[in-house]
Amino acid sequence: MGRFKSSNTAPEILVRKAIHRAGRRFRLHCKGLPGKPDIVLPRYKMALFVHGCFWHHHDNCHVAKIPRSNPDFWVSKFRVNKERDQRVAAELRRLGWTVEVIWECEAKDPAVLDSVLLERKIVEPSPLGKSR
Repeated sequence: MGRFKSSNTAPEILVRKAIHRAGRRFRLHCKGLPGKPDIVLPRYKMALFVHGCFWHHHDNCHVAKIPRSNPDFWVSKFRVNKERDQRVAAELRRLGWTVEVIWECEAKDPAVLDSVLLERKIVEPSPLGKSR
């Protein structure tokens, strides 16, 4: 598991590009905040996490299946990851931050990603009616 990246992943880069394209400026992996959010928009006091569907066990996602080998380990691992995610989000909210999660499956499709960013008010609609 040490071979898997935790930052600068492909979905994270796609989200960063979409946010930057929309004119928002951000900071990356702020160590001073609980959980080191993947993307921080300090001006809006918003912390974004780009979660991998497998590692954070995205509900109802085809990627989030429990492996057949050693299922007890994986069930425990996913439970611990979800509990940590909830604890970190609660701490950030207590500090006055807005917390948003963008899932890997949402980031892969540009149209879905654009609508998610608009829906969650991470970016503003462009004056031309499109987010690109």
